[in-house]
Amino acid sequence: MTADRADVEHLSTVSWRRAVRPDAGRTTLRRRALWALLVAKLVGAWGIGWDIRWHLMIGRDSFWIAPHVMTYASVIAGALIPLGVLVIETWRGRWGADRPLAATNVGLRGTRGFHLAWWGMIITILAAPIDDLWHRLFGLDVTIWSPPHLLLFAGFQVAHLGGLLIALEVYDAGWKRWVALIANGVFLLWTFQLVVDQSVQIAFRRGSIFLFTFPVLGALAFTFTLVLVGRIAESRSAPLALAVGALMLWISILLVGDVGFALLKPTSVIDEVIAADPTSPTAVAHEMARRNGWVLGRSMLLRQILLAPAALMMLAPIRRWRRTALVFGLALFVTSWAVLARVPALSDISPTAVEATFAVVVALLCALGTGWCAVRLADVFERATRRRAVAPNLGGLQ
Repeated sequence: MTADRADVEHLSTVSWRRAVRPDAGRTTLRRRALWALLVAKLVGAWGIGWDIRWHLMIGRDSFWIAPHVMTYASVIAGALIPLGVLVIETWRGRWGADRPLAATNVGLRGTRGFHLAWWGMIITILAAPIDDLWHRLFGLDVTIWSPPHLLLFAGFQVAHLGGLLIALEVYDAGWKRWVALIANGVFLLWTFQLVVDQSVQIAFRRGSIFLFTFPVLGALAFTFTLVLVGRIAESRSAPLALAVGALMLWISILLVGDVGFALLKPTSVIDEVIAADPTSPTAVAHEMARRNGWVLGRSMLLRQILLAPAALMMLAPIRRWRRTALVFGLALFVTSWAVLARVPALSDISPTAVEATFAVVVALLCALGTGWCAVRLADVFERATRRRAVAPNLGGLQ
């Protein structure tokens, strides 16, 4: 081999290594942005959890109550962080920086994870004025299932999926990727839990087969999250880690709310709110807490129900998603029925055998359906984060 040919081959190899390896500065930026997003999500979760307790215990003073300020400050940060990364990457792209990951160009150029996180926050921001208008038109009605609230949570979920995708983009397989995926997955699961929580009021109001509203909706929402994160993290322990993480997040939310109430000492107008509409979700929540003998807004029962089903998922191989989904769906159904039937506010509900059979079949079908969706989305994430390597072409030198 001549010296010239050796030099050319060396330069080609170096170029190839640069092509398959992300630019160090670019990767550092993305990783820092990912963890900054997680901090913003944590603050947002504290604000949302405190806001729910504020509405239940105090009533609403104005749009500018402390939990709202905390929540929307986190939303703004959650929007500016991915936007900033996209702007920087668009500017850097003009100089031909290496892009080993698939990029999307929708006005701004950047990885798909950051685009997804940005779009999710845009949806969330649009929900804020709609929520305020809703309350002005229809008054205070603490229900997670109002259209603006569902739009708000849909935006959060899109952003959380973006966070999972970013974690796959910026970390190779290993413990750092696992931690990043679990941290993002906890917020995805916790948001679904907030949405599903309202189902216990349906059971209280309507009884009969509606006692199973929680496990059916949980099979629909929780299975998706646990299978998705377990699949992309390639970890049997991921489902249990998510369930424990969501419980710990809820405990931290309770602590933040307690400190906030102690510092601000807001004046409660909740009696007037309940008197104005004794059938509202707020009034029902107070009645259920009274019958159960619980402190309103502090129960962790629904978070704890998830622990045993999530632990049982570890018995099935993560790649056998059908078995995993069915195990979780069945365990969630049985555990929920056993626990909720002993809650004083729900103890007088006695579903028939036919109703229970129908409900468990629906729950298992929901678990299978969303498990399939989770697997398909995991495959999409895998393709989106597959690094594009360009091998050196030395054929012309032979």
